[in-house]
Order: sequence, then structure tokens, then C-alpha cells
Amino acid sequence: MKATLKSLRETKANPAVSIFVKTHREHPDNEKDPIALKNQLKVVEERLTNEYDKRTATTILENIKNKTSDFNHNYNLDTLAIFASTDDVQVIRMPIDTKERVIISDRFATRDLVRDMASAVHYYTVILTRDNARLIEASNDRVIKEFDKDDDAQKNMDNIPFPIENNSLYTTGDSGSDRSANNESSYLKAFFNQVDKSVQEIWGENKMPLVIVGDAKNIGYYKDICDRPDNIIATVSNATKLEEGSAQHIVDSVQEAVEGYRSSLHQAALGEIDKARGANMLQTDLQEVYRSAFQGVGETLYVRRGYMQPAKIDEKAQTLSMADNATADGVTDDAIGEIIEHVIHNGGKAVFMPQDIMSADQPIALVTRY
Repeated sequence: MKATLKSLRETKANPAVSIFVKTHREHPDNEKDPIALKNQLKVVEERLTNEYDKRTATTILENIKNKTSDFNHNYNLDTLAIFASTDDVQVIRMPIDTKERVIISDRFATRDLVRDMASAVHYYTVILTRDNARLIEASNDRVIKEFDKDDDAQKNMDNIPFPIENNSLYTTGDSGSDRSANNESSYLKAFFNQVDKSVQEIWGENKMPLVIVGDAKNIGYYKDICDRPDNIIATVSNATKLEEGSAQHIVDSVQEAVEGYRSSLHQAALGEIDKARGANMLQTDLQEVYRSAFQGVGETLYVRRGYMQPAKIDEKAQTLSMADNATADGVTDDAIGEIIEHVIHNGGKAVFMPQDIMSADQPIALVTRY
């Protein structure tokens, strides 16, 4: 997703059409989604027809139609984002809420999406039992998908695709004997080693952190054999219905652990901010922050959650002037979103801080590379 948003942000087109549609994950609510999409496409058609020449309008509308005519709404998340030009169309399902709208400009409207993605904890949840293993991709408290055999991401895998069944044949015999316990331990570790090889192969594509779910014994075995234990940000041993529970049930079960991880990031951030301040590598003035972000000097941007600031931005002069009226001509309603995009686009990262940790008088701080 980050790579896609970066590619979209780099694209200049005349016009660049961005369409956002609210969608639903489950039946029967998702029966409304084709109508919602159709309504937004009518808006696009009217605007393109009125604002651009016939050839341009027709090309873009046909491109969108080709990508959406047989679109399967059964796999929708919370937002359907469509980015279209005369050259290409990208259709993306996203696990974030959005305001339905159509934006036509010379750049795609990725700013809000980048802000939402940067503020989320995006992770894999590995569910372990002695008989099988599941893998779920999630963002905050929302399921993106549970991996299954037909998933495109698992086609042509070198290792076993999820879900993975434990086909090892073993008997524990006398459950009280040390020998039986050792046998079971060996078989389970061998099974979890297979699971981890699949986890690491999928992890290699996106490098997201892991939350491990299972009973305490199985979690311990997995941590013993895991190739990259540092990727594990949390373990949850009290979740229920590990085999038959829905993906959302599992993700709901790990939220306390995810919040604990988020809190640890916030505390670590305070230390990094103090360290950068001592090394004269911290900027808090909005104009300086913007210029450094634009020039690619920003390493980590810390932003008070909910902080937005209207401003006039001059990219050529690399200047930012705060404004009171977000609707005035030439004013960007969310200059902080622009800064976030620049930092991430240039290889940095953004961390969103709670309002009770980052005060209103210092709502933004940028740690520079040098």
C-alpha cells in the first residue's frame, strides 16, 4: 500500500481523478455498494464532460468502466478509492473511513490516505494451535484480510500457504511420561517451524510486525524456533475460538496488546525527541519543518494526533505561511498532511502522538537525518 500511494503521489496527470466511496464489509450492507459507486461515477462523468474535451473524458471514463464493470463487492473493506487518468486506473480497497467525494486536479488526492495509513498500526496476526495455523492482516482494530489458499499473495510460494494444517502423525501415549511430553514438544516445534517459514516469506514482502496468538505453551515453542523474534510486538494467550472464530473476533482479542505496543512507541518517541534535541537535530518551527521535509532531510516526524493547520505553501520558494481561513484562495486546508507526505515520500516515517503526551504548544517535531 505504501508503495502504491508513493507511486500515485509521484504521478502528474491532467486530469488526475480521485474517487472515494464508502463501502461495507458484510452482507447485506455491501449490496448498497454498487449503487454508491455508480452514483460517484455519475459525478465523475458530469464533471469530466463539462470540464474537459470529449476525447479526454471518454478515455478516462472507459478506463474506469473497464476496471469496475465486473468488480466484486463481496471483498470490500471500508473505503473504495479509485485513481484514474488517461493512462491508468488504480482501484484500492482500504480499511479506513472516508468522506465520499470526487477530486479532479493535476495530482491524485492521496494526502488523507497517507495520514490515515501513517497513524495506524499495521500488523500480521499469527494464530497457533496444535492442529493448524492461521494468518490475518490487520490495521488497528480492523481486519484487512485473512489469508487463504486462493489468495494471490500466496500463489507461487516456496513454503506452505495459509491456513496450514499439522499433518504430522504422532501419539502422546502416556501423557504423564517425560518421553511423551518430549515427543509432543518436538512435533509441535517442527510444525511451528514450517509455519514460521511461511510467515517469514510473506513478511519479506511487507515487513510488518507480528502478533502471536495461542496458548502460552505454543507461543513459547514458536518464539523458540522463530527466525526473526524481534518482529514479534505482542503475544496473546487468552484469546478464544482460535480455530473457528472469525478474523474480526481474533483481531478484537489482540487490541489490548496492540495498544500496549502503541504506548511503548510513544514512550520511545519521547526519548528520541530528547536525544535529537540534545544533538541539535530537532526542528519544531513549522516553516523549518516544512522545508526540511520537502528537501528530504526529515528522518522521523512526530505529530500531535488530530493536528491540522491551514497554510499557504509555495513549493518553488519552499515556504509555508500559516493561515486562519482554510477556505481562502491559495490556502491548503491541511498543511500538516502535506508535510507528512513529503517525509514519507522521501523515506522517513511519521509517528502520531497522543494529545496528553505532545502538548498543544509543540504539536509537531521533526528529527532530521543530519
